[in-house]
Amino acid sequence: MSAETPRAPITAVLLAGGLGSRLGPLTAVIPKPLVPIGRESIAEILLQQLARRGVERVIVSTGYLAHLIEAVLGDGSRFGLELVYRREEQPLSTVGPLALCADLLPEDFLVLNGDVLTDLDFSALLRQHQGAGCTLTVAVHPKEVKVDLGVLQRDDIGNVVGFIEKPTYHYMVSMGVYAMNRRVLSYFEPGASFGFDQLMLAMLAANDPIATFDWSQGRWLDIGRPSDFAVAQETFAAERLAYLPWERQGAPE
Repeated sequence: MSAETPRAPITAVLLAGGLGSRLGPLTAVIPKPLVPIGRESIAEILLQQLARRGVERVIVSTGYLAHLIEAVLGDGSRFGLELVYRREEQPLSTVGPLALCADLLPEDFLVLNGDVLTDLDFSALLRQHQGAGCTLTVAVHPKEVKVDLGVLQRDDIGNVVGFIEKPTYHYMVSMGVYAMNRRVLSYFEPGASFGFDQLMLAMLAANDPIATFDWSQGRWLDIGRPSDFAVAQETFAAERLAYLPWERQGAPE
């Protein structure tokens, strides 16, 4: 009887190589994933959450100030994780670094930006993705966009045919968290810069179905801009246990 093939560890890729220029000057000395939210960095919060949701190995894609990220996060043992690092030698955009991780990726895996504050159920996202059999599943959240001006609606010759005073528009937006199948790598050219927008357009052109995972009932904040970062600080301080519920006294492990 032949030995069974060992099960691949449940894997996530943490994209942590960006410059974080929108958060300057803070990110001139601190890479964005290490920006503090409460007592720890956003990356440390994410790693705790991933471990609690059953992830076993996290591949951390680094670039800008990579040595600081590696020094702070270490080998992952304090989170109950195996951390593996892959460095970008040149900027590869938002999802291009996945090509650097190809040898470590199982059939299905998670991918997340290193600047997301959420209480997303990562294990539920991965289960839905695997059940659907899609190449890509995008976690989505509702977003309101308020326009603080009067919006004109015009016809083909420029005459006003409608007017809306300070409208609010509603969208479902990407949370920067995804579940992917290894088939996604067929869209990549190793060593080339490749953005998430390019991936989406390429998959749409190929009629490759893209699923969504609706997290409307949960929490999600991006910390990419100073105003967002300030909101994230206040929100996390007020609702810490919603993001890290195991810290509640008496909570089960």
